[in-house]
Amino acid sequence: MKTVRLTMAQALVRFLENQYIAYDGVEHPFVEGVIMLPGHGNVVGLGQALRQETCRLKVWQGKNEQGMAHTAVAFAKQMKRKKIIAVTSSVGPGAANMVTAAATATANNIPVLILPGDVYACRQPDPVLQQIEQIHDLSISTNDAFRAVCRYWDRIVRPEQLMSALLSAFRVLTDPANTGAVCLAIPQDVEGEAYDYPESFFQKRVHRLARRLPEAEALAEAAQVVRTAKKPLLICGGGVRYSEAHEEFKAFAEATGIPFAETQAGKSAVVYDHPLNLGGIGVTGCSAANEIAKEADVIIGVGTRYTDFTTSSKWLFREDAKFVNINVSEFQALKLDAVPVIADAKRALPALLAELKGYRAPYAGEIEGARDRWAKELHRLQHIEYKEGYVPEVNDANAASQTTVLGAINFAIDPEDVAIGSSGSLPGDMQRMWCARAVDTYNMEYGYSCMGYEVSGALGVKYAIGDRDVYAMVGDGSFVMLHSELLTAVQEHRKINVCVFNNASFGCINNLQVGHGNDTLCTELRFRGEDGEHSGPFMPVDFAKIAEGYGCKAYTIRSLPELYAALKEAKTIEGVPVVFDIRVLPKSMTEGYGAWWRVGDTEVSENPRNLAAYEDHLLHVKDAKKY
Repeated sequence: MKTVRLTMAQALVRFLENQYIAYDGVEHPFVEGVIMLPGHGNVVGLGQALRQETCRLKVWQGKNEQGMAHTAVAFAKQMKRKKIIAVTSSVGPGAANMVTAAATATANNIPVLILPGDVYACRQPDPVLQQIEQIHDLSISTNDAFRAVCRYWDRIVRPEQLMSALLSAFRVLTDPANTGAVCLAIPQDVEGEAYDYPESFFQKRVHRLARRLPEAEALAEAAQVVRTAKKPLLICGGGVRYSEAHEEFKAFAEATGIPFAETQAGKSAVVYDHPLNLGGIGVTGCSAANEIAKEADVIIGVGTRYTDFTTSSKWLFREDAKFVNINVSEFQALKLDAVPVIADAKRALPALLAELKGYRAPYAGEIEGARDRWAKELHRLQHIEYKEGYVPEVNDANAASQTTVLGAINFAIDPEDVAIGSSGSLPGDMQRMWCARAVDTYNMEYGYSCMGYEVSGALGVKYAIGDRDVYAMVGDGSFVMLHSELLTAVQEHRKINVCVFNNASFGCINNLQVGHGNDTLCTELRFRGEDGEHSGPFMPVDFAKIAEGYGCKAYTIRSLPELYAALKEAKTIEGVPVVFDIRVLPKSMTEGYGAWWRVGDTEVSENPRNLAAYEDHLLHVKDAKKY
């Protein structure tokens, strides 16, 4: 057996260089590159290896560990999980910063490889800088925090251990049913230790993306349930997009006449104006999808996890509704006591359609009626006007509603441009209102709803889509929380468009807070007043100046005409990020359309409004499904 003597870090990089993925006759490298924020723990060992061993891999400089990891998550999401970016940080705070992003990846079933530096495996210099000492267990470090948020976790305490760890890591990263974040903690002394690795370990390795076929018995049982349906409904989940079953899903709906609703992850698998597309479903859904969902007797979920936002905390569907779930994950397929079809959507949908030959959903105008009613409401939301003389406390007199601004952006950008979002009220507005005019143009992280994903994620999307434009929809609260990778975009000459919806508040949570009987508390961006509370004037933050300081092109938007002019001019800009500081009216987002969300109302309170909210809570809980 021929061997080559390499340090553990050099072996790691050489292995990453030679990992490929194959599917549907396509083969390409699986790891695009590494985003690095150097520090003690990765700057010497892994840093040297990246300089020496990289041939194909790109290396980017991160600015904040959470931000750069979110960039990697968004990249993999846009690439339909068929390419990844690895991220590496120092020990201690640098590693801890990535825990949030790892959780974001795992919650959304998105593969990302986390490589945090670690304390010394030999323990001789302990305690080292940034080390946390646990007196009950000296083997614990900051990186143990990743155990709870990763699909696979390992610590490389000997250089030869790297081989089995990497094989396990890539098993998970390339597994459609069980993918997510993978953490390989790399102690800084072991990174530089050498071993005689087999040369065969570094040969080209092709990970074949298996498309699991449905079992005949499962198809027959599922078809039997669907054939009984008088008002069936399809739910298009993220699995449709990740398996690239766009055409198969659309063909199934068209052949059977079954309308479909979209989850956040499934949106843009089919364009918005398809006659069977009911739009977003659930808590952040629109009236069309929720009206049909409430009457549906059979729900066919394709690639969905059935989060509480999709099911309205299991309240949305009829008590006697039956479920058929198509999913590569057995865990997900069995939810809601469904008939499970454990298979890849691209293979399962045509097979189920063949079993249903001749079946046609007996709708008689309900789909068209629901779509027409929503179209009128959508038009209203896109064209809200306030009476002359209305001057809100926080905004300029000409500021528009959030829904009007969102509608304007939607149809001012090109159909092939990608919209990205994550947190606050914008995901609700976007799932309801955003009209995807081309496939795979919607990148919403809503499995974890992580504030700060939007700007970092926009950079990841830009790495994935090349010359097309990406537009991040971000609230002012989320922008303040994390926008570090805006500087990376400047550094890399990557044009990302960041639309900051500036309403001087955490508007979504303020609505939730007040809507359940509470007074405003820490949800508005106000100065502290003379009464000791945050009751003073709203804070006049100039986000355009912040962006200009980084080297971005920035626009201050205070009216719709200014917005249209800025969007038009920005299309001519190349190689520079663009930030739009858009004043929007507070309390001007969309509200629920026949949905409910369980948030844990207060059973005991001195405030009668809290008690009223709790009574409403009890009524909904009584009607919710119990599984």
